Amino acid sequence: MNSQNKEVKSTNFIRNVIDEDLSSGKHVGIKTRFPPEPNGYLHIGHAKSICLNFGTATDYEGYCNLRFDDTNPSKEDIEYVNSIKKDVEWLGFDWDGEIKFSSSYFGRFYQYAEELISKGLAYVCFLSIEETRVFRGTLKESGENSPYRETSINENLILFRKMKAGELKEGECVLRAKIDMSSSFMCMRDPTLYRIRFEMHHQTNNDWCIYPMYDFAHCLGDAIEGITHSLCTLEFQDNRRIYDWTLENLDDFNVPNRPHQYEFSRLNLEYATTSKRKLKLLVDANHVNSWNDPRMPTISGLRRRGYTAASIRDFCERIGVSKVNSLTDISILESSIRDDLNNSAPRSMAVINPIKLVIENYPEGKIESIQAPIHPQKEEMGTREIFFSREIYIDKEDFLEVAPNNKYKRLAINKEVRLRNSYVVKASHFDSDNDGNIKTIYCTYDSDTLGKNPSDGRKVKGVIHYVESTKAINAEFRIYDRLFLEPNPAKFDDLSSSINPNSLEIKNGFIEPNLFNAKAEKAYQFEREGYFCRDSESEGLVFNKTVGLRDTWNQ
Repeated sequence: MNSQNKEVKSTNFIRNVIDEDLSSGKHVGIKTRFPPEPNGYLHIGHAKSICLNFGTATDYEGYCNLRFDDTNPSKEDIEYVNSIKKDVEWLGFDWDGEIKFSSSYFGRFYQYAEELISKGLAYVCFLSIEETRVFRGTLKESGENSPYRETSINENLILFRKMKAGELKEGECVLRAKIDMSSSFMCMRDPTLYRIRFEMHHQTNNDWCIYPMYDFAHCLGDAIEGITHSLCTLEFQDNRRIYDWTLENLDDFNVPNRPHQYEFSRLNLEYATTSKRKLKLLVDANHVNSWNDPRMPTISGLRRRGYTAASIRDFCERIGVSKVNSLTDISILESSIRDDLNNSAPRSMAVINPIKLVIENYPEGKIESIQAPIHPQKEEMGTREIFFSREIYIDKEDFLEVAPNNKYKRLAINKEVRLRNSYVVKASHFDSDNDGNIKTIYCTYDSDTLGKNPSDGRKVKGVIHYVESTKAINAEFRIYDRLFLEPNPAKFDDLSSSINPNSLEIKNGFIEPNLFNAKAEKAYQFEREGYFCRDSESEGLVFNKTVGLRDTWNQ
């Protein structure tokens, strides 16, 4: 496990269970697992599960496996396997031993299936999908037994071996558990254990043509690996009955210290979806550019946008673990990254909506080098070189012809402001085009105000940022807004009806020359603009906005 600095963690019901299991002697150590299906990229909800499983194991000096529950070859791909490995490592966690695959246990799963058949607890069923649905009944009415339910044990073994040998057609039959067709829990009405799939598997190639269902494979994988506490989200709560039934009826695992499943609430984030299926639909329908589009709540998307692993771990700690499903305020996530970057991000200046400012009393041709702090509260981070000359760029929003009131702290005609880390300037006039758009602002500067207040005691309240024109470097800025217009897009069957058409705005402006070699995904605070990082997928100077300087969600 990784050796992060240990912190005092808030308790939760899972930790209470673990404490009791250790004190009673039921378990002498803790072993958890993170078991993603490799059918998509991980999202922020998976980050919660990763932090819970790996973090809990770390705190109790136990172990955590990374296991891919790869039982559905039609939806899985090695691309997803590789991306998941990268995400877990990036979040700061190490798995115990080698990476595990459920497919590595297919031989044992098959043997356990035959054991259930031999005990009269499983049978091969030839009902169609529609017939199975009818026989299953409803929430109010019991189901009916399949006409194949009483097939002899010997005949079922022969049929199951034919399934394995590829002698039966895909969809022709399945192996079902023989449990209780009158159960009040639909999942216990003879659930499917195996189905036929003639498809290439990313790990086993064509070795198998029958594949175990997730509910069957998952509990067996836990038991084989010696997992003590199987942590999953609340949608699997009813399925815990299949989990327990399977292990109770297999000789190898019917022991007091076998794995037990514990459910916690999944993460539902405002203005996002945490469904891999729906995220894939967004990608396939080109609502976003890729799984790692910075508007996506995927771990790779958040990383590309500039979120740090520390901020995501902090977010997961802030929201905690409970059994109550709720919609998490997105401002909590943004607060975590804002707090992290405020402390660590170097400062720089960028002008996103540029307009030229000419300082008429500054010497023509002169370019002044000025040392500015990299971080105003951290002298140890040193200084950076910025430049000043007769012509600079400021942001269009930092100028009005007439100041609207006395509280206005930006530039206006006959009003003074300080240029960040430089001089005090006073606007005198401006040029406009035929449409009335301001093109150039003219001003004068006070040469005696570099790094100090005016000598006559006058107060200059406003501070604006700038970039010197001759050394300014062109850059593209991608400004992201929420991907959905509704806080809870999950309530819509069609996600496209809630897509925000203005979730991405692209602007072109200027950056300080020291950002020419900015590293991808490294965060900077563009003073007065927010936190940005260089895009990892673009060849040019493209900066993604991570988050603003202040919380604007509730304004």
